[in-house]
Amino acid sequence: MNTKKLKVMIDNRELDERLVYLYGQNALEAQRTRYSNAIDEFEKLYGECDAYLFSVSGRSELSGNHTDHNHGKVIAASIDLDIIAVASPTDSSIIRVKSEGFPEDIVDVAKYCDPDDSKFCTSESIIAGMSRGFVNNGHKIGGFCAYTTSNVFKGSGLSSSAAFEDMIGNILSHLYNDGKVDNVEIAKLAQFAENKFFGKPCGLMDQVACAVGGIVSIDFENTANPDIEKLDFDITAAGYNLCIVNTGGNHADLGEDYASVPAEMKAVAAHFGKSVLRELDEQTVIDAIPELRQKVGDRAIMRAIHFFEENKRVSAQKQALKAGDLDAYFDGVLESGRSSFCYLQNVYTTKNLTEQGLSLALCLAQNYLKDKPAAFRVHGGGFAGTIQAYVPSNDVDGFKSIMDSAFGDGACIVLRIRPEGALRVF
Repeated sequence: MNTKKLKVMIDNRELDERLVYLYGQNALEAQRTRYSNAIDEFEKLYGECDAYLFSVSGRSELSGNHTDHNHGKVIAASIDLDIIAVASPTDSSIIRVKSEGFPEDIVDVAKYCDPDDSKFCTSESIIAGMSRGFVNNGHKIGGFCAYTTSNVFKGSGLSSSAAFEDMIGNILSHLYNDGKVDNVEIAKLAQFAENKFFGKPCGLMDQVACAVGGIVSIDFENTANPDIEKLDFDITAAGYNLCIVNTGGNHADLGEDYASVPAEMKAVAAHFGKSVLRELDEQTVIDAIPELRQKVGDRAIMRAIHFFEENKRVSAQKQALKAGDLDAYFDGVLESGRSSFCYLQNVYTTKNLTEQGLSLALCLAQNYLKDKPAAFRVHGGGFAGTIQAYVPSNDVDGFKSIMDSAFGDGACIVLRIRPEGALRVF
C-alpha cells in the first residue's frame, strides 16, 4: 500500500484494533505516532512508494538460563517492545536498511554469499546471512529498502540482535515468499546467520522467542525440529507485572565471558565423547568429577551441573504454569537465580570487579520484595545488562522508584507479553 495511504489509515484510526492487540490500549497513542514517524523517515530516504509495515517483538527469557546452546529446555515470551520496519521491494539484488541511529546498510545479496570474517559482528553480515539461508532452504530473495526503529535497546537482554535477524527474514518471507516461510524456520535461519556470517556461537532460544510469540516452552534436544509449545498463562491477569531492570552495565570486552559458558559446558561433554551436555546425564558427570577437575576445571563442572538442574526446573515450571500454580513457578525462578549466581557464574565479569550492577539490582530486589509473593533472577546472557522481576501489580510503582533511583530514570521497564512475534502488521 502506498506510504501516504498508510499514514492516512493510521490517522483515521483504521489500524487501532491491530495496534491495541499488539501493544495494549495504554500504548495506542504512542504506537500511532511511532508508526507514522517511521513512515515519514522511510519517505525521506526512499520516497513515496508502495510499502508494508512489519514488527518483530523482543523477548524475555522466563526460565532456562544458558541451556539452549547445549540443546536444553527454556521458557520464553515475546514482549511489547519490538523492532518495526517500513519496507518496499525493489528490482535489484541490493538490500538497503536504515536503522534509526545507525548508518545505512547496503548489501548486494547476489555478491555477498559467503561468510566474510572481516564483516563479523556487523548488521551487513546478518542481512547477507539471512539471505543466504533463504536461498539454501529453497526460498526466494530479492532487494528491498527498509527503515527500522526499535525500542528493544541493545544490551537489555531482550534480544535486539535476534529481533533484527528475524525482521530481515520476516521481510523476505512476505515480500518474496507470500509470507509462507513460517516463524520457526525464520528463527533457525537467524541462528544460521548469526553463527556463520555474524561470527557468534549463539543458541536458538532468542530467535524462536522473538519470532513465535506468546509464552512458549522450547525443548532443543532435536535442534532441527525443536519441540515448541505455547503456554496459555496470563501473568498480568494473575496480579503481577514482569519488570526488567537495565543496570546500564558496560558490555565492552564481554565476548569472551559469553563464549566461555557454552564452551566450558561443551568441554565437559567432549570428555565423554559427546558434543553437548544434553547427550549426558548429571550422575555421569558427578561420578567423573576427579578427572574432570584436572581436565576442564571446577567452573566448567559447576556450569554443567547448572545445566542439568536448570533443565529440571524448566520442566517443573512448565507444568506449574499449565496448572496455574504461580507459587511453584516462582520457586523455580528464585532457584534459577541462585544457580546462575553461584554455579553458572554469569552475574558479573571477573574482568571488572568494581562494576557489579546485576548483583546490586538483585540485592535491591531481594530487599524490597523479601516480604512479598514475588520472584527475581538474572536475565538473559548475564555479566552485564538486566535482571528480571515478577512484582505484584500494587507494588510496581515502589519497585520502579527504587530501581530508577539506583540505575537512572527509566531503568525499570514494565512489560506486557504480546500474543504474536514476527508479523506483517497490515
